[in-house]
Amino acid sequence: MNETPEARMREDWNARAREDANYYVAFGRRGQPSDEFFSTAEEMVRAFERELRRLPPGNPRARRALEIGCGPGRLMLPLARHFGEIHGVDISDEMIRLAREHLAGVSHAHAHHTPSSDLAAFADDSFDFVYSYAVFQHIPYREVVERYFRETRRVLKTGGIARFQVNGLPETAARYDTWNGVRIPAADIAAFARENDFQLLALEGAGTQYLWTTWRKRPAGWFEGLASAPPPKPARLVRITNTYSSEPAAPSRGRFAAVSLWFEHLPPECDLNRLEISIGGERAFATYIGPPEEGEPQQVNALVPAGLASGLQPVEVLWLGRPLCPPAMLRVVPAGPAVPRLVRVSDGIDLLSGTRIVTGSVKLVIEELERPEEFTASIGGRPVGGIDHFCVDPRVPSYEINFRIPEDLPPGPARLEISLGRRRLGPVELEIAAGRSGNEGSLEPPQTSGS
Repeated sequence: MNETPEARMREDWNARAREDANYYVAFGRRGQPSDEFFSTAEEMVRAFERELRRLPPGNPRARRALEIGCGPGRLMLPLARHFGEIHGVDISDEMIRLAREHLAGVSHAHAHHTPSSDLAAFADDSFDFVYSYAVFQHIPYREVVERYFRETRRVLKTGGIARFQVNGLPETAARYDTWNGVRIPAADIAAFARENDFQLLALEGAGTQYLWTTWRKRPAGWFEGLASAPPPKPARLVRITNTYSSEPAAPSRGRFAAVSLWFEHLPPECDLNRLEISIGGERAFATYIGPPEEGEPQQVNALVPAGLASGLQPVEVLWLGRPLCPPAMLRVVPAGPAVPRLVRVSDGIDLLSGTRIVTGSVKLVIEELERPEEFTASIGGRPVGGIDHFCVDPRVPSYEINFRIPEDLPPGPARLEISLGRRRLGPVELEIAAGRSGNEGSLEPPQTSGS
């Protein structure tokens, strides 16, 4: 008998939960204490809390939330304070057992084992907020992910919000496993939202492992009905700034080549599938429509098209094919030369160990790296081995590089020297732990971050 997708996922995640649930969920360090494990959720919780501002005003105790792939309850526990009822589902019964232990003191938090990849236990139109983080990136079957998307449509209330993370990296394998799962490009996410009457409010991190999307459920037929909607009332474009600062300018390429357009009277049904932004006559990729704030302009973000000439460039915005506001101007400044920058060094498996290397590998992140094949390194004068690299953000570009430390390296301080062709980075002082271990016995190599 052929193994079902659900059985394969359940078996693998049960094994991970028994081996070291905290590690496989947060990917921080082996044997991580519970208080440290739960503290790693703080940044992600704040990001979800920002999305809750999209919900209609009302008593939070009347709201219901659902997490897809809740694991041991790391996100449910802090997010429970925003809802009168919060539910989590997971295909691993071992993870659910741990979640119930962690949530035992929260009477309105409920963890459910779901042996099938659906939300059949829940009624139609029953949740205000559905969310998921670092779960779909571990599912090896696209049809399973899309089933969760369709089920989200069913269980969300009209006007409810969904916030998901998927792996948006390019396809690199014919088959995926339950750690390095399926990849779904941003264009396919946008198409799903369009075809299923979701108002697309965010599509951030296209082309990266951390592609984030936000949807609002609209009534059936909503998207097609927009085409016959009356002309929108003019919106007022108050200002244009760099997304990462308050400067009224943006570079022509790189990490900071993104702009925020600040509107008054933005149409409430505005969405990324129907919004068109051009800069210098070139289509800009719109990534985000912020929640309306009382008395404040509403934010719309877009990426600066590659290759724009520096100087003043016209910005035009269309909604439903019609001008939304009068054209404005953006100052595009020349991007500086690409200068590789080492932004993170850590143990390759226990990421929270930082530069104290407790296993047999090291992980680096280098930005503005155009030729990763030129990377070489040594520790304590000995060349490293097993070098592996992959692009984590093509716009920067940013690469993650993993390698093994020399087997005969003694414990104690050691200097990491990095070369990119003729360019030198660092050096970085490492501490090589005694009795370090490799990755033997784990279920998969530590190539990407866990859930």
